[in-house]
Amino acid sequence: MAGPTATVQNSPPLVTSNKARQKYGLPVRKNHDGSDARFDALRAQRLAAPAKVYVECFSAHPLEADAAELYGPPDGYLDARNVFHKERTSPKDKAVFEIDILPDDGLYPLPYMARKSDGAAWEGECTEPGAPASQARQSFYPDGSRSFEEIDRLGIGSAGIGNLISSFADVDFYRVLPPAGYTKGLPASRRTDVGEGDIPPETRSKDFFAYRPYHLGEAPPRPALARLTNAARRIFDSNQYDGAIYTQGSPQIEEIAYWFNLLIDTTIPICGNAAQRPQGEISNDGPKNITDSVEYIASRVWADEQGRNRAGVIVLQEQRFFAAREVMKVDARPGGYVATGGHGGILGGVGYHGAAVLHYVPALKHTYLSEVNLSRIPSSVPVVSSSDGTIKRSETRIRQDNGDLLESAIPSVPIVKDGGFYAEEYFDDPAISADLVALLARKLETNRLAGFVIEGTTPYGKMTSSVRQRVLRKAIYSGLPVVRVGRGNPEGFADPDEYFIAGSNLTATKARMLLMACLLKFGSLPPASNPDEPTSAELSAIKTAVAAYQKIFDTH
Repeated sequence: MAGPTATVQNSPPLVTSNKARQKYGLPVRKNHDGSDARFDALRAQRLAAPAKVYVECFSAHPLEADAAELYGPPDGYLDARNVFHKERTSPKDKAVFEIDILPDDGLYPLPYMARKSDGAAWEGECTEPGAPASQARQSFYPDGSRSFEEIDRLGIGSAGIGNLISSFADVDFYRVLPPAGYTKGLPASRRTDVGEGDIPPETRSKDFFAYRPYHLGEAPPRPALARLTNAARRIFDSNQYDGAIYTQGSPQIEEIAYWFNLLIDTTIPICGNAAQRPQGEISNDGPKNITDSVEYIASRVWADEQGRNRAGVIVLQEQRFFAAREVMKVDARPGGYVATGGHGGILGGVGYHGAAVLHYVPALKHTYLSEVNLSRIPSSVPVVSSSDGTIKRSETRIRQDNGDLLESAIPSVPIVKDGGFYAEEYFDDPAISADLVALLARKLETNRLAGFVIEGTTPYGKMTSSVRQRVLRKAIYSGLPVVRVGRGNPEGFADPDEYFIAGSNLTATKARMLLMACLLKFGSLPPASNPDEPTSAELSAIKTAVAAYQKIFDTH
């Protein structure tokens, strides 16, 4: 399943090779000191026709010739004019292997020969630095088929062999919220993903979401989460797969992995994969993450006695299995992931030669056990809204008749931070709450499911500003639930409260996803007619509603 901004499905810019520059009379690329570049950077490409090539014997490794007596004879010899002979004609003849390479063989690393329409060389993704989208190419792949093919064709395992994916699995590819798109459309006959009919022309930042070229990058907005969830639900409801791999940009994979963990009702494993370096770049980490995920699914270490997934959704990075609830990216380098919360989170791993090993399983509810998965979410829930200062509570539809989430139903939940020395002056300073007051008013005006996550001090999520806390308490009395969590990666648990939801040891981003899922299940809290002065009966109703939220936070 191809998700947005996925470096694991991205390649470095296609730069015109020096072989092309020399052929077409263009200035060649030089080293930083002005000297000639020794090699061309090769790109995986397809042959248009069969070709016969001669490979020099003993050239695969500097010490092959040191064990020459262990080798069989060559296919023949090339003389001084590069004419092939079955037998040696001169002591200076070069021993070679004769190979017929075919288009059907798959991709080959070759010099990149393309130029721009004006005849100049390509130096990056755009015709010029900072060019508009109409003058930009895409470096992300439109689905996973190309990156999987490159890995399967060119990737080499520790035993020196390839086919690291196809030897384990047959793979179908879905564009659930892809990182690249067909801006001119694509006929059905050329599709590499699972789908019917032609793909119509697609628009950047609406149909697909990429971060490169960097000046055109954009992440998907809130409504796109419904599109992603609905596409994933239909895939899992088909009951035709043994497991799934979901790819997304490394800064966001942790959020959607947890969202799937909460909402997707499935008993098969889901592996989240990302990469810190693009496909084809030196030391790129994505291919290993993907092949490890395939091996993890095939190993069935995740299966309980009934064959159901007992590990929940995982994020597999750098040979470690992270529980979706606890994984967090902390640095933009391979290995830059940690388990949050201070109580585990790394469930197992894959060795270089051994099978996948699962040491622990989550104690909290996930996927088919989740109380907020799509099978347990109603078709409508109550929502609060404000008009002319009056708060009302009405029903809002969140699912279509076919079970899909409506884009308008995805809750709007901001993360509010609090820290020391917040007030501008001594004693109460209402001015520091102006942003929260405006944000609360805006949330109530939209007639949309909404709430707040407050990231306070560690570990208990307390706020240092009593003025700002009063605004959030008013939000609760207005029908908007508020979750408290500690700052950063809290190892302690947020304290329970009658009105504020305790976010356990979740990070703010994970608490936001869980609050959004709870809003889809329960809807808004019952509001007070006057949030500044709620009655005892109104407070009792709010406490009861908050307790239902709290039960989910305590078990998911």
